[in-house]
Amino acid sequence: MNSSIIFNQQNLQTVESNLKDLLNGCKDFDNARIIASPRAVGDTVQEILGEKMDSCFPNGTIKEFNGSFARRAMADVAFTDSADNYFVIDIKTHNKNTDFNMPNLTSVERLSRFYEDDKNFFVIVLAEYQSNGSGIVFDSVRLFPIEHLKWDCLTIGALGWGQIQIANARIVNIDRNQTRRTWMIHLCDALDIFYPKEINKIRNRIDHFAKIRAFWESRSE
Repeated sequence: MNSSIIFNQQNLQTVESNLKDLLNGCKDFDNARIIASPRAVGDTVQEILGEKMDSCFPNGTIKEFNGSFARRAMADVAFTDSADNYFVIDIKTHNKNTDFNMPNLTSVERLSRFYEDDKNFFVIVLAEYQSNGSGIVFDSVRLFPIEHLKWDCLTIGALGWGQIQIANARIVNIDRNQTRRTWMIHLCDALDIFYPKEINKIRNRIDHFAKIRAFWESRSE
């Protein structure tokens, strides 16, 4: 299985530290309007990383960087490393002052197609912050490919083919040694459970509206 120097432990620590310093050094987060809105915080983080994320990597590790994508695209930013691996980056923010969040990551169908090529990586940047009312402090910024997320903190949502979600943003468990093969097999295991449940839901809805039809057909005009 292909790997990348991006996920070398030393490089990761450097990148994550640089990303946190970059966000904490941004004066935009002193703006009261942004502080009050998690969506505005997320948009601002995405804008900053779209402009400057490539500067957070060690020299020579990135060849090409693209910081601008349409809102519904798989990537918020993307880049190619020195070994021609392609990284699609999904930027997530988590306000640690909130009780519960369930972030969407990506479609199971889209990811399965993307991962047919071992040189493709779907990577999450998770920026966790706290607001003190007058500003924002980023406690940590973590970078990891989706296959390093443990399945005990993931779930499948009923959207399209199925949407991979973090079950609770307060609990994000990472295993840096987990392989893509192992993770994808666990994904298939999860879908083996998820799809039959969805079939049963649809059957119940069909039965429900069969009764609705019978009710209306029994009435006169």
